[in-house]
Amino acid sequence: MTITTKDIAEIANVSQSTVSRCLNDSPMIPEKTKKRILKIAEEHGFQFNAHARSLSANKTYTIGVILPKSLFDFEGEMHFRSWQNELIESLEQMEFDVIVSFFQNRFTKQNNIKRLIAAKKVDGLIILEPTLDDETINVLEKTDVPFIFCKYIPHYYKTRDVDFVCVDQFKGGYIAADHLIKQGHKNIMCISANRAGGEFELRTEGFKAAFHDHNLQYNDSTLFYGDTTFESGYKIIKDNMKTLGDITAIFAQNDLMALGAISALKECGINVPKDIAVIGFDDIELCTFYKPYLTTVHQPTKEIAALTCKRLIEKLNSKEESLKQKLEISPTLVIRESCGISS
Repeated sequence: MTITTKDIAEIANVSQSTVSRCLNDSPMIPEKTKKRILKIAEEHGFQFNAHARSLSANKTYTIGVILPKSLFDFEGEMHFRSWQNELIESLEQMEFDVIVSFFQNRFTKQNNIKRLIAAKKVDGLIILEPTLDDETINVLEKTDVPFIFCKYIPHYYKTRDVDFVCVDQFKGGYIAADHLIKQGHKNIMCISANRAGGEFELRTEGFKAAFHDHNLQYNDSTLFYGDTTFESGYKIIKDNMKTLGDITAIFAQNDLMALGAISALKECGINVPKDIAVIGFDDIELCTFYKPYLTTVHQPTKEIAALTCKRLIEKLNSKEESLKQKLEISPTLVIRESCGISS
């Protein structure tokens, strides 16, 4: 049986991160502890991790994950919980510790990216915050600490070489509309949102492109804007009941707005999917909590997290500046009951 650092940690009665630091000869660990851990590893035939050993000395073996401010809201928490969990899991599998923080301290207003870099608390940064101020950009441009953007790319970096991993949001909007059109729907309401990061604009562009490719006329009057909450999806339907006469399907660009729309439709005696089909976006846990189960565009957070972490570790291990990589991962459509087809 192959022994892992977790097994060694249990035998030695220390944390897994302590074992990792000992095996990588970290100066943070006393020599006595290092010798004891190394002896246990040798006795149990532990195979040293080549990638971890390749990291230079005097490292913290800690990665900072900078989460967006929108996570403070319920809808943000529902959406970003899976992103946070997948990133932490990927980093822990690579035997790194994780510091999870926000762009700005809510109480002191201190810039946490600047603080983590200045205090040398992290070896690298994964940034999910879509809006960065000039001070932060200046810090990132001057630092030797590798960083990578995940999910969002701040406006400043859209025209610059930078490491970035995200979902193809345009394709997400496209496959949602394409599926509905192929099901025979032509009059489709689209519920978008005005939020930082640009993802909703891209979903709308993809949605419109599908109409064009099917030689259908897109009607701007069927585009509405919510604020990503359940309540906004509900309110849009309630406030526009008179315009639903010809509508046979709805594409809500996040799941909470889709669920809110379904709730309003039910209250108004409109059957989903018999009268109106509904598609959401994100594939959050709540999609299968209520009937009808929600058809939605699934964002492959696990794959994106793994690629983000892999790329950051490559940057940590590289002694030379490598070409930046911008990776867009394709989403998939998860078909459930809200489009008339059970999964």
